Amino acid sequence: MRISTILPTILLSLWVANASYALTPEHQPKGAEQAINLSQETTKNKTKTVEIASLPTSMEELQAMPGIDLKDEFQVAAIVVAVLCNYEKDPQTTLEMIDFLNGPTDVSTYTKQFIRDRLAGKQYKTFSFFLGTSPQNNYQAKAPYKIKVSSNPYSYQNENYATLYLQSSGADNPRPISLRKKPSTGQWFVVDFNFLADIRIPVEQDEWY
Repeated sequence: MRISTILPTILLSLWVANASYALTPEHQPKGAEQAINLSQETTKNKTKTVEIASLPTSMEELQAMPGIDLKDEFQVAAIVVAVLCNYEKDPQTTLEMIDFLNGPTDVSTYTKQFIRDRLAGKQYKTFSFFLGTSPQNNYQAKAPYKIKVSSNPYSYQNENYATLYLQSSGADNPRPISLRKKPSTGQWFVVDFNFLADIRIPVEQDEWY
């Protein structure tokens, strides 16, 4: 073998050996292992079950909800679902409540149209996020209403924004809901309603069931 071929091979072997040596626990900088563990801890998925005693049908009832905390983004996500359960009965009042949960800016015409299009004749979508519902029981929910809200390692990629996830009993994958934080108050507000995509229809509407 020519010397010009041997030298690169030897250098590569030395580099690999040195790299392995540097990564062994006894040669890590003090505190490095702890930093890795802390990093893993902060990226773990988090799931919170929010319990709602009754579904609000007015601004007064919304603001009087026991334990309502707009500084808890998981709770805000669940309350948005609870409020939208009133849409079929009273669209105008429901949108007033959504406007409150939308923060300092008014709900846009586009968002109002989006909600109307997604829930027209499909109010069961909002109830599908409560535990105990299914297409088989026509998404019937009972009080107290419980909803699971989850985060993942990518939920807080942008400062003052959070993308959380809601599991519908009529869908295979969790649905995203995005919120924005107002730093001056620490409160969270909803900024999109993409979780209202179509799900499996209830059996009472299924001709093939």
